[in-house]
Amino acid sequence: MALNVLPTAVPIDFGPIDLPFVEQNLFDDLVVLLKEALGPSSGLTSADVNVNFLARLMKLYDSRDMNWSKYAFGDRSRGYTRNLVDEGNGKSNLLVLVWSPGKGSPIHDHGNAHCLMKILKGNLTETRYEFPQEGSAPGSMKVISEKTYQENQVAYMADELGLHRISNQGDDFAVSLHRKKNPSTKTTTTFVGRS
Repeated sequence: MALNVLPTAVPIDFGPIDLPFVEQNLFDDLVVLLKEALGPSSGLTSADVNVNFLARLMKLYDSRDMNWSKYAFGDRSRGYTRNLVDEGNGKSNLLVLVWSPGKGSPIHDHGNAHCLMKILKGNLTETRYEFPQEGSAPGSMKVISEKTYQENQVAYMADELGLHRISNQGDDFAVSLHRKKNPSTKTTTTFVGRS
């Protein structure tokens, strides 16, 4: 699949990998680039994953509904739906999540894996929490920070940054793209009833 590039390549420093400047990164191209960046064996728990490079690839993509709408299926009765885009190398999935208005995820960790999220449509609010102290009572989750991400912004989360919850505080569906560790290899804890 050919990428749309400028006639003159302008290198961007992504660390050890050097790619030409991408003028218009179409969604299908992004899927291929993310898959190639992980290679045949790297999972999102691997030390050799260049998370900054993956995040920059996601930032280069300018969201257009027509590119990803075939993966976006909302359900107002749920907080969000997870729609598989690509199984990657079997160790991480690329998912489009559709967030119902006024709803969100439970508070959760990421099973010692990296998680990248790009907002494709709307706004999503991330609330980060400290891990609860052993023996703490339900409802005692301490908020570390809260930030609202807008369309085309990219967020990063890992367990060393705490727990988090994503919510759509808007009146319409919001859509995001996630590169996550494969659920079959994932050990994630949710903290239901603690918010």
